[in-house]
This record gives sequence, structure tokens and C-alpha cells, in this order.
Amino acid sequence: MSISVDVHLLSGKCASVELEADASVESLKRRAQSALVVPSRGRLLNSSGEVLDGAQSVTEAKLMSGDVLTLHVNKVQLKATMQGHVFSAFTALLGDGSVVSWGFGESGGDSSAVQDQLRDVQQIQASGGAFAAIRSDGSVVTSGPGYCGGDSSAVQEQLRDVQQIQASHGAFAAILFDGSVVTWGHADTGGDSSAVQEQLRDVQQIQASGRAFAAIRSDGSVVTWGDPDFGGDSSVVQDKLRDVQQIQASIRAFAAILGDGSGVTWGDVSWSSSVHEQLRDVQQIQVVTWGDSFSAQDQMRDVQQVQASQKAFAAILGDGSVVTWGNGLFGGDSSTVQEQLRDVQQIQASLGAFAAILVDGSVVTWGATFSGGDSSAVHDQLKNVQQIQASERAFAAILGDGSVVTWGDPDHGGDSRAVRDRLRDVQQIQASDYVFAAILGDGSVVTWGYAASGGDSSAVQDQLCELVVGIIKPRLEELAKMDALWILDTLESLEVDDTTWQTWQVVGSLIAHSDQGIGKLAEINGIAIGQVRVYQNWYSSSSSQRVASIAVEADESVESFKHRAQRALVVPKRARLLKPSGEVLDGAQTIAEAKLMSGDVLTLHVHPVQVQLKAANGLDFSAFAALLGDGSVVTWGDFGYGGDSSAVQHQLKNVQQIQGSVGAFAAIRGDGSVVTWGNADQGGDSSAVQDQLRDVQQIQASGQAFAAILSDGSVVTWGHAKSGGDSSAVQEQLRDVQQIQAAYGAFAAILGDGSVVTWGSAYGGGDSSAVQEQLNDVQQIQASCRAFAAILGDGSVVTWGHAGFGGDSSMVQDQLRDVQQIQASDNAFAAILRDGFVVTWGAADCGGDSTAVQEQLRDVQQIQVSQGAFSAILGDGSVVTWGHAGYGGDSREVQHQLRDVQQIQASYGAFAAILGDGSVVTWGNAGFGGDSSAVQDQLRDVQLIQAPRFAFGAILGDGSVVTWGDPDCGCDSSAVQYQLRVAA
Repeated sequence: MSISVDVHLLSGKCASVELEADASVESLKRRAQSALVVPSRGRLLNSSGEVLDGAQSVTEAKLMSGDVLTLHVNKVQLKATMQGHVFSAFTALLGDGSVVSWGFGESGGDSSAVQDQLRDVQQIQASGGAFAAIRSDGSVVTSGPGYCGGDSSAVQEQLRDVQQIQASHGAFAAILFDGSVVTWGHADTGGDSSAVQEQLRDVQQIQASGRAFAAIRSDGSVVTWGDPDFGGDSSVVQDKLRDVQQIQASIRAFAAILGDGSGVTWGDVSWSSSVHEQLRDVQQIQVVTWGDSFSAQDQMRDVQQVQASQKAFAAILGDGSVVTWGNGLFGGDSSTVQEQLRDVQQIQASLGAFAAILVDGSVVTWGATFSGGDSSAVHDQLKNVQQIQASERAFAAILGDGSVVTWGDPDHGGDSRAVRDRLRDVQQIQASDYVFAAILGDGSVVTWGYAASGGDSSAVQDQLCELVVGIIKPRLEELAKMDALWILDTLESLEVDDTTWQTWQVVGSLIAHSDQGIGKLAEINGIAIGQVRVYQNWYSSSSSQRVASIAVEADESVESFKHRAQRALVVPKRARLLKPSGEVLDGAQTIAEAKLMSGDVLTLHVHPVQVQLKAANGLDFSAFAALLGDGSVVTWGDFGYGGDSSAVQHQLKNVQQIQGSVGAFAAIRGDGSVVTWGNADQGGDSSAVQDQLRDVQQIQASGQAFAAILSDGSVVTWGHAKSGGDSSAVQEQLRDVQQIQAAYGAFAAILGDGSVVTWGSAYGGGDSSAVQEQLNDVQQIQASCRAFAAILGDGSVVTWGHAGFGGDSSMVQDQLRDVQQIQASDNAFAAILRDGFVVTWGAADCGGDSTAVQEQLRDVQQIQVSQGAFSAILGDGSVVTWGHAGYGGDSREVQHQLRDVQQIQASYGAFAAILGDGSVVTWGNAGFGGDSSAVQDQLRDVQLIQAPRFAFGAILGDGSVVTWGDPDCGCDSSAVQYQLRVAA
């Protein structure tokens, strides 16, 4: 029996859909989407507004002829975490209520552990490194590290009927339907509200600073909790907090608008008090972070909006003019563009610069050049600007035609050329510190910026842009013209008869391939009825196509089937064949053993050219392991120390990650198991713990041992006992481990509560008892050869281990404030502060003393280290080096070539820099790879460089590898060169 239902869009557009009663609701939704010509991200609602379950049949859903259904098509929503550094991640809420995440895994970029729960999501909120999602039934799903609120298990039973969630840097606060509040995450950032729990009743709204929360109750009073220095204690102004209408927050303070239009502020006094007297008749607070506005006080009348960089402020007045104050280098001085700042409509701010949109759609910028304060290179393009978004050091503007213009630091998203052809019909842009993500009109997402922080969303791109088209002959005229032409061309190329193509369906993903360079390119995967077929249809604006249909027998191997498909489609051999569920098919199985059936939809996942290199660094030997795009591994170098993986080669399939000690390697496979090879005494033999190595998430290596973090937060170790291979003494403490760092002979693990556990050689940092009380709220740890340095949540640093290796930072302790990143040589440390300055300590001759170049160390973006020297990339792309000259600390001979440097890598005693044009400059000890003249002509279009102690390996754009340095230590890769050409 068939029924007919009417499906409406919210716009009023309607279509009648007829189908059998035993058909699934999912098929009904797809047919409605095809008829209405809308994206596939949507929900089908019954007449009472309930979301229909796609897995049910029409009968089970109790649908009847004549029912009026609603197809609710949502746009993609994005949230980004920001940990004040490169460790950021994105989560996208798709129209059908599912969630896709990408970016740095330990900042919430990996939601695989809760993916099955992320259904029918209504809202997402992000802390500094975790996400919390509210589902339609009012329950909450969290993802990310526990110390940032990613673990809500302790309060999960209370998280029922949740209406709204707010987040500080490390905690979440949820308002329930009855007006009560539930909190979780780091206690010091508001995750513990027990002290005010009795007051948290009838809460209407919550706002968050960096480490505290403020809740408005229905009677207009306010309750605060969290770090007092960040506004968590409002007792001084509590009597004034009456009839509160709205609260806004900066990083360290709160501002409340009262019913009479006056304002009350509390928190860090230096961030609020100086403008308190001006807070009269306030209508709205856009951004409230106050500093010293004394110089601008007479002009501060009729303020419409205030925006803040890190150290300066800009206010739009009622007449469209702008007043600025604060640090001139960070945009506090707008005098050079003051005459242009007329009719300003909107202001956006990066770390150190401002961008203002004028009423005519043009843009005026000022402030630090390194943060996007100079837009002269794109000034002529900045016309009819509708919206501007900012990362830490760059800006992105959406124009009236939906295209995008970017400027500022390329490493922070200021260069969007790689994705420019895809930036069309842009509706919205979201930004983290290092990355931009644009939502297009069709709901797809384009990202650019620092890849590890979410700038590369290729792993989830097929989920972010999905097209499901039901091909029914009478409906063809209702499809968009381009889609209709593509469908007809596809059907003709498959030579199917009229009967078949009326019922034939394409169910697949559109994956943009801008790097292929042939215009509008898509990869379609699908089926033809009655057979298991794999085909690929590429189409572009020139209508070029390639299609292949392949019949298969049940006893044929999956590997054979995959190879035939690749040959027919003329695609690279590095690819994986995936089941409909997304699981990788085992090439050794037959079609029957793989349980494939007629009608299954398979995906041929063609990997881009990709090689990841890891190096084993021995004193007199080196070896390389290359992880190829299809998950296989190629090794070369010293056979006894990992250069020969033949004994385990058959196990090296579907490898996700490789880590190396001084003489061995450990590989994590897709199923979470581990394969090891190399010198047994240095971790190459894991047989004693093999049964424990299940569901491994991350591996770290000391000089002669390995430590693996499992999915439950426990740790398994193996290798040389005195180098950390034996963790039995602290095993009970190793729970909820988030991250591990390794020195040569010791390990340090950060737990979910921000505390630290150490083990291994006490002489080399394995004993942290002397500073254990200080190791709270630890965000990151770095290691020299025999010492550790930990960055705390407040930006201060704690060190321990051998004093001669940087374990004692007392001489510079007062300077170690607001630290963003630490790098270490064998004997010294270098810390980058938020303002771009550098502080060093440890062995002076190995880089611990940077006084000779201290004046040059301004606007430092990145630091790389050899054994005894440091190399820093500045914001303008130049390089400053210091430390032992024999290890690359003196770059004067090549200083004139070090321009537009994008990346630096270091061997034991030399450096190699990749320039913006893909060429390479090297310096330091020639015996360690400091002289690349023999291969200089080959070093073109270099994408990545990796190094063991005595050599370098460069991956080129075509996936090939060029090596140089000591030929006895891995620089000769000729024996495996054919395997390294992944595009062959």
C-alpha cells in the first residue's frame, strides 16, 4: 500500500511525495529533498513538531495519507576552541543535528569517542579546549580533555532538560529547565559552583569571563563564582547588583547593565575601573574590556560600540567617528588614519590591530602590521565589504558578492589563495587564533590557516558537504540546471536503460579538490542496482568526465577489486576502499568474506599525496620511517635501529601515527593496536605488554622507551626501565592522562585535573617532588635532555630536573609571565611570551643565554632547536639564531637568503628553512646536513622537512622525498625511493 504526504519548507514551498508504507522515513526525507531541491542536511518533522526517526518505516512512524510534514533545513553552525596558542579545533553542527569536528585532537578536534551520541544536537558551546553539545531531549554530550570540561561524567545524571550552556576557558555551566545550574570542568575556572549552589535558583542567563561565571536570576540579582581575579567574586559591588538586565564579560572582568541604564563592573580592577564614571545611560555593551581611557575621556560621549585588541581599544561614537586609546603598537593610536574614520559601521579586532567597515563598504585598518594592521596589499579589493572576522593575527572580509578577501599573517589565515576558488557565496566566517572557517550558501565549509589547528578539514570534508539526489524522471525539470545536466551526462555514460535509470539513485559525497586545478571538481561515489559497482565521476566547468562500472565476483579479493577500480578510474594507487559504514575494507578478504552485498554503497577514498616522516636518532646511527597516504610504512637507514621493518611489514597496515626513540619505532594502527620494531633495548620489542596495547590514542618516546596513552586515560610503558620503560611505581596515579612529554630518560604526564605525574631517571627529570605543590593547572610541558618545563594556566612556568639542562629557571622566573610556548635544546629552554618577546635559561653555550640577539627577538612566531642552538622565525619572515655556532647558532653566511621563511627544521647540529617559494636554505654543521648544495636543484616545491640527528629528508609537492646529510645515517633513501612516490 502506498501513501501520499505533503512536505513543506518554512519558506512555504511544498511538494507531494508518494511512497510505500514499508519504505523508511529516511528515504521519504531524501525524496522530499530532491523534489524541493534543498541540501541534504535537514530534519523531517511530523505535524506535531516531533523529529521523525529515519530508521523507522512510514508505518512505524504512524504517517498517513494527507499528513502535512515539515522539512527543516538548517545551515551549518561552527564553534571553535582557542587555547591561546596553536592548539585549537573546530566543531560544526550540521543541519541534520549531527556533529563534525576537526583540528587539534586534544583541544576537542577529535569527537570519535562520542560520535554515536552526537545525534539531534541543538546547540554547541566551546571552552578553551573542549566542546559541549545540547541534544533535543535536553541531555548533554561533551568532548575534549577533562581539564577543559570535556569530561562531564561526574554530573551526567544531573544534566537533564538543559536549556543553555555557557563556557569559561576550562569549565562549563548549564542552565536547566527549572532554573537551577550544573557546572563541571576545572574547579579554578568555574567548574565548581558548590559554594553558591543554594543561590543558583531561577537563573535566567549566564555569562563567562576567562575563569569565572556570572548568573542573572529572575529577580535581577547576580550570583558569581570562579577565580576572583577574573570576576568570580562580586561581593564588593553586590549591593549595586539590583535589577540587572544584561551582563557582558571580558577575559578578566564583568559589566552589568542595570534597569536605569547605569553600569556596574567588577573583576580585575585594571580592566574596568577607569571608565566606570562614563557608564551612564548604557543601551548595549558590544565588547567590554577597559584599560586606561584617560587620554580619550573627553571624547567618550554617545558611544555605540567598543572593540578591543590585546592592549588597546576602539570605540565607535554616534556620529560614526572613532576614538582609540591604549598601547599604540596594538592599535591604540589611530592618528595616521583618523581622517578616514568617518561613517564607521563596524569594527573588528585581532591581537594587535583593528579593521573598520565604513558605510560605503570600504575598510580602514591600523595597528600592528604583524596582526593585519596594514591592508594596503588588498586595499583595492576591499569594496562592498559586508562583514569582517579576525583570527589572532589576520582578518577575513566577506564582500557583497560572497567572495572573501584576507590579509595579515599567512600562518594565521591571512593567506587564503589555496582555497580562493572555493570561497564563493560565503555566508559566514568563524575564526580561532590560527584558522578561519567559512560557511558557504550550500552549507558546505571551507577552512584555511594553520593545518593542525583546524585549517585542514579534509578529513571531514565529505561530511561537511553532502549531496543526496534521488533521480526520478518526472522530477528532473525541478532540479537545478547544473545538477540536471550532470545527472543526464552520468546516466548516458553508464549506458543504463530507461527502466533502470528512473529508479537509480546516487548517494554519495561531493568533496572539493581545489588542489587538482581543474575548476569545479567533485568526486562522486555510488552504485548501480543489481551489482556492487565502484565508479568515480569527475566533472568541471568544462564538462570533462571519467566514469567506470566494474562487475565483481563474490570470490574475488577486495584488494584485486580495489586495484581494478583504480586502474579503470586512472587514480593514484594510494587509496582505501571503505564500507558504507566508513570502515576500511581488508584487502586480504574476498567480497563474500567482507559481507558485501548487491546494492552496497562503497567509497574509494583516494588520498592526496602525503608522506609523514619520523626519525630514530641514535648517537652514531639514524633511521627513517615514512607513513604513506594509504596507511602503509616504508623504512630505511640503520637496520639495527629501526631502518628495517621487514619482520613486521605485514602488520604495518592502516597506520595512523608513528613515534621513534633513539633506536626503535612504534606505530599506532587504525584499530588502536601497536606495532614496534628496531632495537629491543630501546623499545623495539613490546611483546611483554602487547596484550595491554589496545585502543591506544597517543604514543610518546624517551631516548630508550615508549609510553602509550589508552582511551580510558591509563598508560602502558615498555623499553629500557631506567629511561621510563617501567612506570610501575606510579601506575596507580596514571589515570585520566591527557598528554605525555618525554626527556631522554624520563616521562611527565599531565592528568585531567591539571596535575603532573613523573617517572624514569630521577637525574633526568623523573622526580618532580620538589615542585609537586606548584604543578597545578598545567597546560603544556616541554623537555630538554634531562629537565622539564611546565606552562601553567596563568602563563607562569615551573621547571625541574638537572639544573645544567634548564631544570632551574630561578634567574629568569620574574620574566616568565604570560608564556605561550616553550622550546628546548638538549641543555636549555626558550619561552615565547604573548607579546612576541623571548626568555631563555639553561646552559649558556647551548642557547640558554640570548643576550647577544635579545634586541632582535621581537614578534617571534616560532622557535626551532638543534642540540645546542636555537632559531626563531619573526613575524616578517626573517630569522634570528643564537647558541653554539657548531650546532647552527650562527646563520650569518645565509642571513641574506633567510627571507619569507615559512618553516624551520633542525637536525642534531644544523637547520633547514623552507621559504615561501618552496625552496630551502640550510646552515650549521655540514656533517649534520648543514650543507644541501649537492641536492639544491632538487629542493623545489618543498612541503615538509624532517630530520634525524645527522640528516634531513624533504617531502616535495609531488610526494617524492629528497634527503641529504651523512649517507651512513639515513640520508640515502634511493633504495626505497620508488615506494615514496605515492602518486605513481
